[in-house]
Amino acid sequence: MGRAFEKRKHKMFARYDKMAKAFTRIGKDIAIAVKSGGPHPEYNSRLRAAIQNARGVNMPKDRIEAAIKRAFAKDSKDFEELTYEGYAAHGIALIVECATDNPTRTIANIRMHFNKNNGSLGTSGSVQFMFERRGIFKLDATKVTLDDIELDLIDAGAVDIEQEEGVITVYADFNEFGSMQKYLEDQSIDPISSEISYLPMTTKELDDSQIDDVLELIEALEGDDDVQRVSHNLA
Repeated sequence: MGRAFEKRKHKMFARYDKMAKAFTRIGKDIAIAVKSGGPHPEYNSRLRAAIQNARGVNMPKDRIEAAIKRAFAKDSKDFEELTYEGYAAHGIALIVECATDNPTRTIANIRMHFNKNNGSLGTSGSVQFMFERRGIFKLDATKVTLDDIELDLIDAGAVDIEQEEGVITVYADFNEFGSMQKYLEDQSIDPISSEISYLPMTTKELDDSQIDDVLELIEALEGDDDVQRVSHNLA
């Protein structure tokens, strides 16, 4: 009984931690979007995408509105977007995207995570050539039928489309992100999420013990408040 309760409690806290991290990350996305394009989503495509992502992780409406209002205030924080590159153990390439109001703190923490987990922080461009930037849109397959929109998605810039477990994932060229977003808006299709991310052109396979070594670094980075997302080429 005691062990079962502790296990459930641990899972509950882990779920809350994950949700809190998602809310923090999206809050920064909203702040950056507002600073760059204003507080009105109808005129700010980046803000519209951030709001869609907030809804996708069940962020309450009042928290979304508060984040927009806070970002538009004169004394709000300015977040700088920074990207770091390096290697985890066993030669796995990593790209770490950050949003921070204190770059000095951020680089110190990123370097610490790499050093403590047998990684090595690289210079700009040291691993980016192994990745390509893609727009990634996740659609609810219970609300749209792929057969009905597949050709239109390709016309809008899709380079790959996958469907599994009720989710349609659409990959678009980086330069076609806006075109894909506009097509979905014109069709009144609300994505579960949309983002621009780094995808590896090839992946590297490791055995289970080596994978654990890599995941320790990835989890440490993803747990850092300044980190927005981590991309890797682990198979």
